[in-house]
Amino acid sequence: MSWKQCCVQKLQLLAANRVLAGLSFMLLYPGNAARAADPQPYTVSLTSTGDAGLDAALNASSNLVSLENTNPVGPFALAGRIRGDYERLQVALESYGYYGGKIIITLHRAKGADAPEIDGESSSVASWIDTVPVKEKISVNISAQRGPLFHLGRISVIEPPSGKELHLTAVQEKAFDLHTGMPAVASQVLGAQGRLTQLLMEEGHALATIAAPKAYLHPESHTLDIVYDVVPGPVLNIGMITLSGLKHTNPSFIRRRLTIHPGQLYQPGKIDAARQDLVNLGIFSNVAVRDASQKAVAGTMPLDFHFAEAKRHQIGAEAGYSTDLGIRGGVNWTHYNLFGNAERLKIAALVAGIGASAQQGLGYDFYADFLKPDFFGDRRNLSVRVEGLKQLFWSYRQTALLARVGVAQQLGKHWNLNYGVAGIQEKVEQFGVTRNYTIASLPISASFDNTGVSNPIIPATHGFRLNMGATPSLSLGSKGVGTSLFTIFNATASTYFDLANFGISQPGRSVFAFRATLGTIQGAGTYDIPPDQRLYAGGSATVRGYRWQGVGPQYGRTRYAIGGTSLDAGTIEYRQRVLSSFGFAGFIDAGQVGSNSAPFVGTVRVGTGGGLRYYTPIGPVRLDIGVPLNRPPRGSRWQLYIGLGETF
Repeated sequence: MSWKQCCVQKLQLLAANRVLAGLSFMLLYPGNAARAADPQPYTVSLTSTGDAGLDAALNASSNLVSLENTNPVGPFALAGRIRGDYERLQVALESYGYYGGKIIITLHRAKGADAPEIDGESSSVASWIDTVPVKEKISVNISAQRGPLFHLGRISVIEPPSGKELHLTAVQEKAFDLHTGMPAVASQVLGAQGRLTQLLMEEGHALATIAAPKAYLHPESHTLDIVYDVVPGPVLNIGMITLSGLKHTNPSFIRRRLTIHPGQLYQPGKIDAARQDLVNLGIFSNVAVRDASQKAVAGTMPLDFHFAEAKRHQIGAEAGYSTDLGIRGGVNWTHYNLFGNAERLKIAALVAGIGASAQQGLGYDFYADFLKPDFFGDRRNLSVRVEGLKQLFWSYRQTALLARVGVAQQLGKHWNLNYGVAGIQEKVEQFGVTRNYTIASLPISASFDNTGVSNPIIPATHGFRLNMGATPSLSLGSKGVGTSLFTIFNATASTYFDLANFGISQPGRSVFAFRATLGTIQGAGTYDIPPDQRLYAGGSATVRGYRWQGVGPQYGRTRYAIGGTSLDAGTIEYRQRVLSSFGFAGFIDAGQVGSNSAPFVGTVRVGTGGGLRYYTPIGPVRLDIGVPLNRPPRGSRWQLYIGLGETF
């Protein structure tokens, strides 16, 4: 008899017992019903078996435990609940390999005789509960006698209807991961069934089926023989792919985007990866894929992709605050799937500098972003930005018009390449002197990320991130400034260590994060470079506790930063999650800005601090306070940072 058949018979027997018990209760005890409490209160305890996993399974299987405080019932229903628990707990005990074990449920009163031991067949439970006075609680104790642990005996894989035994390949045996002598734990036996089914399908057996395993008990040897009926079916390729549900999206774009094609080996993993890639376009609320036939069609399996398109227009808001940059916020409007090929147009208007210690007044930022996926090639995105901004930092006051055209190219699983052309027309005032600049540049950068986190708001808990860039630039200054040619080089790396790897924490709850930043400008001196193109430090991106652009050479003993041609900074941060929704962090930052082109020159500034985290479904809300340990003259005494997501 299979486990499934056994469970069905047990449930049928359980239902019959409850009906008979109800009839017995009504026929034998009609005159005593008014004496007992309705509902009948009780408390339940479960005696530990010494196996934490088994204890958890018993606790999860017990209706007495789960319904103790949420669903009070009268004596008759409570008796049925107790008898039902016997069956459920026995199944849980056997699922851990204890087929000779026994469940014992006992009822106790504060005063008076205890109930007889309940063995699942007892008919005296209801009558005993009926003798309990009103308002008196019953104490229920559940214990399990494990008995001997059964192990797996012979394991057979049979192909019906011939009954021929199949011999698994080495790869299939590794996926099966089941052998004679293992404890007869149900989850491992059922898990092997699922793993083998998945492997057969990944090998192209799209119609592979494995029936629920049959178990044959041998009490004398304390073993369990297992038989799997396996029907591999033929090896199939992907057949015709149909698309349904598309309204504003061009089917030709989807077909070009698909990473699977007819004639390719049928593999569920690659099929789902293709589905997820379409989801990542951001224009669908759901993408579902299913086999379009219940049988093979000319040696293939057709597929159907069904799409539910998301809303095409969205109005949003964005906001952030730090004591140095003040309040930055505004609204944006986004048009998705602009021309039917997943293009995106975003227009935003923001104000900045409200209540800022590093700015001299209110600024603004207006921009329009256009994104076109698969620009003359797979995984190559075109981005265009036009932007007008005004920034009134203590270091300089800038009014500028910017334009940038860039291409982002995915290189493999973890690498991305970005390159393009940019231009700036700006007016910059620094230390009372105003100059106009026209700057043309060719930015190029490469990034690596193996953290497995695609959304930057979600904190990384392991892996490594690296971003390296070079920006050759030509600056044409106003009268008296001249022309300069220079290249900005920068690199930022971060890595994350989860203490769960050392067995001292749960995964993702205790994490060390490290960050390092290097920058240099080659080809021109500090004063030959426009002020907004120089290197600065201070703030959440480099050294917290110091205001934005508060680290580096200063103009005399003022708060005005000059900027430099070299930068280096580093961070050590510890992040600890508490309970389910809260956490805290502690950090120490250090960095310096120099007037030489080589890094590690200048005055090292160190800041430290910590903050709180509130974890939401979209990411943590962050509140950090940083304090400078060796602040410069007229430097800030502390800084507050509020944002969504971790700093890095």
